[in-house]
Amino acid sequence: MNHSEPQSLRNFKNYVALRFQLYNSLFTSLPFQRIEKTGILLSLFGNNCEEGFSLGKSPKAIIEDFFATQTAFKNDDQQANLLFRFIQYAERQVVLFDALEDASFSKVNDMGGSGTLKQLQMQVATHQKEEELKRLFHRFAVELVLTAHPTQFYPPEVLGIIHDLSKALIDNNATLVDTYLQQLGKTPFLKKKKPTPFDEAKSLIWFLENVFYQACGSIMTFLKNQFPQSVDEAHPVIKMGFWPGGDRDGNPYVLSDTTIKVAGALRTAILKCYHRDLQLLRRRLTFKGIEDLLVSLESQLYDALFNPEIKTEITKNSLLEVLGRIRAIILEQHNGLFIHLVDDLILKLHIFGIYFASLDIRQDSSIHRKIYNRLTETDVLPDGYNLMKDNEKIRILSGLSAMEEIINLEDEVMNDTFESVRAIKQIQKENGEVACNRYIISHATSALDVMQVYGLFIMCGWPKDKVTVDIVPLIETVEDLHNAKKILEQLYKDKLYRNHLKFRKNVQTVMLGFSDGSKDGGYLMGNWSIFKAKEMLTAISKKYDVEVIFFDGRGGPPARGGGKTHKFYASMGKNISNKEIQLTIQGQTVSANFGTIESARYNLEQLVHAGLSNDLFNQKEKTLKPSDERLLQQLADESFRAYTALKQHPRFMDYLLEISPLKYYSATNIGSRPTKRGSGKMTMEDLRAIPFVASWSQLKQNITGFYGVGTALQKAEKNGQLKKVQQLYNRSLFFRTLIDNCEMAMKKCFFPLTDFLSHDKKFGSFWRMIHNEYELSVKMVLRLTEHTSLMQQYPVEELSVSMRERIILPLLTIQQYAMFRIREMEKTGQDNKMKSVYEKLVTRCSFGLINAGRNSA
Repeated sequence: MNHSEPQSLRNFKNYVALRFQLYNSLFTSLPFQRIEKTGILLSLFGNNCEEGFSLGKSPKAIIEDFFATQTAFKNDDQQANLLFRFIQYAERQVVLFDALEDASFSKVNDMGGSGTLKQLQMQVATHQKEEELKRLFHRFAVELVLTAHPTQFYPPEVLGIIHDLSKALIDNNATLVDTYLQQLGKTPFLKKKKPTPFDEAKSLIWFLENVFYQACGSIMTFLKNQFPQSVDEAHPVIKMGFWPGGDRDGNPYVLSDTTIKVAGALRTAILKCYHRDLQLLRRRLTFKGIEDLLVSLESQLYDALFNPEIKTEITKNSLLEVLGRIRAIILEQHNGLFIHLVDDLILKLHIFGIYFASLDIRQDSSIHRKIYNRLTETDVLPDGYNLMKDNEKIRILSGLSAMEEIINLEDEVMNDTFESVRAIKQIQKENGEVACNRYIISHATSALDVMQVYGLFIMCGWPKDKVTVDIVPLIETVEDLHNAKKILEQLYKDKLYRNHLKFRKNVQTVMLGFSDGSKDGGYLMGNWSIFKAKEMLTAISKKYDVEVIFFDGRGGPPARGGGKTHKFYASMGKNISNKEIQLTIQGQTVSANFGTIESARYNLEQLVHAGLSNDLFNQKEKTLKPSDERLLQQLADESFRAYTALKQHPRFMDYLLEISPLKYYSATNIGSRPTKRGSGKMTMEDLRAIPFVASWSQLKQNITGFYGVGTALQKAEKNGQLKKVQQLYNRSLFFRTLIDNCEMAMKKCFFPLTDFLSHDKKFGSFWRMIHNEYELSVKMVLRLTEHTSLMQQYPVEELSVSMRERIILPLLTIQQYAMFRIREMEKTGQDNKMKSVYEKLVTRCSFGLINAGRNSA
């Protein structure tokens, strides 16, 4: 045993790495065709891939050599059949590895260490910050918004197996592990049809019921017990949000009936959770004066869930009123026995209400513009509206009134946009105002974009001074982030909108898109532009006495705002509003960071601690000095120039379409949304950030996580500033976290996979351009950090990444081989029946690779 290793690394090796090798042998009994040979052959194939790439061989050469030397398969059909079996096998290896990491989470991570609430408790006591913490508890919150963005989509059946498999692994029950692995072998991963938005909602509701309900409740109980005078039950520190069914941006399949259906499913799910808890309460609270109240309450919930013909009026307040009476009786007559069980349920009611998670509505600003263009052809808007300047248009919008009936705009999406506004009112009436009280505008570029949405509410009958909905601009591109201050200032100066804000308690939420920011400006510029936008928007909001809340659209990989997210929030400093931490949790981030109660609680605690500690401790050290900001701006500018030059390369889109699996992304059927906005030829503007980043990830060239970083650092070195950059790295948690996540993105790169392109006539110079920047970035980052290898300071994550990359190497090789064969056929114009087979190989590999990308990079 190496005693110099961190305990967490030793535990990971023992509980994950070693057990993976042991349990992996169980795959030899899985019910696949000729599985006994598949396992052995896949092991040989994996070794061939590693050796082949080390010798500079192409995927085509590696696979052809493998079939020639290790098998008797000669024809394409037989070979393709074995490759499909390899994919099927590797997919389940990924699930086994996921389950082992889930089962070992509490052993690998220090559940009471840095960034946890136990540490916060000690810090508050040591620094005597009890009064300040009490103040913060009345205003601060963390809101996680679950989205169905297609970066991972296990069917519910597979999610259930993973959950049960993890439990069997915790219990070291080899018989059950074997049984669940067999079940996994017979359970399809890939759906023949795309999921509907409602399917996506059901998949994420599974996490709400089985993970977040318990995790959020236990955190609030801990806080209430440790800080009884500070925690305000009516202001929970944790909130949940939800996008499936409400996010119609670029998704024509999300309609208002879907929105209402999802809201109903969320209500049903939380009532089921309460009903289950009440059944447990009845087993303990068998006391005089209480049993009848519990029976009546349980009966009401039962009727609401299973007897819809019986009209049952259930509200959050009515449930709290009965539980309050039960609590009082326990205190007065039964010595407080089991009162903690009642308190736990009361806390959950405050967190989840009868809506479970607040359902957001989102639509693109271009749709709103089309609506108003169409309305100019009616009596609603005056002639010449389209020719007016924005200020004039806003003046016209201020005079709008409710329509007697909604005009048919003869377009399903535009009509549904009106219907979605009406749906909000219905959901608020049935589930409470918080159940659906936010409208997000994608690609918001002006104050007019916000006021046009406000106008929709007025036209749909909402009183001008009582619109019970927050209107949230989503600002994404680098240019729009730089102009964000102007948008808010114009809104704050508008009398009508200012009255709306007063009604909404002078709080303005602004959403910032990390995915599109990085896609547009590259890694450094995207993240730095968001940081600067937050500073500017905080300052302008303070000037107008408005509290701004930032809602971050974050994905899994660093290129989309992921990575060590809690460290970003802990590093914001005093110049950025910290009223709440709000962020999207999507794709692999849901299962990776919040897939079990233990991991969800740990990662939620990290976010809560980050937000509170940012206010309570070391504010000055975390705030960047003007000289720091100038240095970071220089780095971002230099990185942006390099990234822009890459994007403007004439082969950029051709490379993505021909070499990456981008055009096959939608065929994975992991998400209901189309890969791109609009129709016609694929362009960078229309291409969504998720498939864009995923395509580079499957090429193992994560450009949006590193490209331009090496060039920027090299320029700083040439200007004699590298020492200053190193000092900034050591001093600033924000910059250090940026670099840490960049290291993870580069760690997941593997250029030998596509080295065969280095001398390609069409793509050779473009490939070398990316490869050269990668090598420069690795060299300069290691020089900056003074480390000898990437992710050196995170040995557990480094080992996890390395093991996962080894598991998926056969999938990467098969995918590139299949794409090479497709390109050959397209060049020669062959009408070969095998082309569709190779296309299916590409898609199946994509599905496995997407689900394997769990390390947030």
